[in-house]
Amino acid sequence: MRADSVGGALLEAASHDSAGVSFWTDPGESTFYSYSTLAQNARAVAASLQKHGVKRGESVAIILPTGPEFYAAFFGASLAGAVPTALYPPTRLGRVNEWKVRTATMLCAAESVVVLTERRLAALLGEPVRTARPRLGCRLVQTLQEESRGLGPKPVDTSALATIQFSSGSTGDPKPVALSHENMLSNAHAILDALPVPAEERSGVSWLPLYHDMGLIGCLLSSVISQAPMTLMGPERFVAKPIRWLQALSETRATISVAPNFAFGLTVNKADQSDIEDLDLSNWKVALCGAEPVHPRTLDDFATRFSVAGFSRRALTPVYGLAEATLAVTFSNPEEAPRWERFDTDLLENQGLAKPSTNGRLISSLGRPLAGCQLAIRDDDGNQVDEGTVGQVHAQGPGVMVGYLNRDEATRLVMDAEGWLNTGDTGFLYQGELYLCGRHKDLIIINGRNHDPAVVEQALEGIEGVRPGCVAAFAATDSHLGSERLVVLCERSPKHEVDPATVEQAARMVIQDRTGIRLSEFKLLSPGTLPRTSSGKIRRGEARKRFSNEKLLTAKTVTKGLMFTEMMKGAYHHIRYRAEQLRPSLRLR
Repeated sequence: MRADSVGGALLEAASHDSAGVSFWTDPGESTFYSYSTLAQNARAVAASLQKHGVKRGESVAIILPTGPEFYAAFFGASLAGAVPTALYPPTRLGRVNEWKVRTATMLCAAESVVVLTERRLAALLGEPVRTARPRLGCRLVQTLQEESRGLGPKPVDTSALATIQFSSGSTGDPKPVALSHENMLSNAHAILDALPVPAEERSGVSWLPLYHDMGLIGCLLSSVISQAPMTLMGPERFVAKPIRWLQALSETRATISVAPNFAFGLTVNKADQSDIEDLDLSNWKVALCGAEPVHPRTLDDFATRFSVAGFSRRALTPVYGLAEATLAVTFSNPEEAPRWERFDTDLLENQGLAKPSTNGRLISSLGRPLAGCQLAIRDDDGNQVDEGTVGQVHAQGPGVMVGYLNRDEATRLVMDAEGWLNTGDTGFLYQGELYLCGRHKDLIIINGRNHDPAVVEQALEGIEGVRPGCVAAFAATDSHLGSERLVVLCERSPKHEVDPATVEQAARMVIQDRTGIRLSEFKLLSPGTLPRTSSGKIRRGEARKRFSNEKLLTAKTVTKGLMFTEMMKGAYHHIRYRAEQLRPSLRLR
């Protein structure tokens, strides 16, 4: 029987008591919760929310780390007839004040009536809750579970909306994306239908945050619908030691896992040979890569490095999607090796034409639309262009959002009356498959030529002293000449003592060689300086704004001034929260 609501999907999974979720910390250390137990906890939270006056269709904000309480809160809100809205918890030392401001903004945008969290986070949420003033304030999930343990919610009609998820905000402020139950369920089913792994062999591992669309729909919801085993670990544990991701895959013999491009590169860079010797990745059948530009070199390096552990290059599966389409739009063929082609650089940049070339720009195919989805490439006037012509990528299908919550004008700017969504990405179709050229808003236009900033940023990969994945390239206006110039900001590697002048010289040479653009200005910044979205993407627009306002400083200045100031602001509560969060999994030696 196919559930018709998100909450109903967990109740359906609860009948399979042998399956569930393992919350993994280190090899040999995990805690298992069956779907039946998770459903019982969710029903208790739902009953408590109804008792406290949460009404059908009201937004319930959830600010929690990865753990069983997230399931109780998210599905509990859904079973109560409310609209769960997952927001990100604080993740970085020194960014607590920024997190408080953004959290208050999102609480107001979602019109949340209550915030569900845990005791260790409640203290940090005081200011955002006072600012947004949700009717029921801040409530602890554990308390809600205990209040109504063993009870269930009163029957209520399913809300028209299933959830509100915020866009990444990489090109602007995050927007509240309103999704229906049909949006979420149809997209999750389309993802599962695209997988070549038989239902009885499906099992997953993920470290992705559950407030992000890839973690929420691609991992949490899809595994519940599939009633398959899922192993989750906190994103902070992956960042601290990326090899844990592969250790979890090896230990659980999972067949499916997904991650952004940077994670594949980070794991290659951080892995010790001794760690690889103990891995067995031969059961990993589908390694999905999405959420940010796919770099062929990164995936090639990953496949080469971990082939000795049984990883097959054929498992690599580049994909494309966005929050406004629930999650997934296209998949490359999971049963074939990933496909990347070279296209004539001059034709691509000057005429917007994609013509294969033996020494052109290397771009990854992101495959074909999922079942029920359609793609169209259109010019600036909205006319559909031929295959091989660069334009703006549009998508239509059951996963395309209802709209931005209470933002009719913003919705009209990206969706037409027939439900076609302008994704904001530029790209083209070649042999029926999607290839991306970059974000339309981020294009660097110099001397009349369009340049994808991702190409400039990728050129710096491998330069000693440059922190991988921490580069922002954009065009700035030369106030004297009135023309555009190329600016590159990058963070230095925390593990290297480098001469900034040497790094800059290497960057200028490689950018000129790879792209033909002359670099106008280069700044090497301290680690953690570049602004990011909640999912870790570099916010180019914000970086450009801060650069224009001279708010981004050189590494030396940042280290002595800004970093010290940021570390002092709210540091006590944040350090205590992080220490307490990790304490149960730490082992004294």
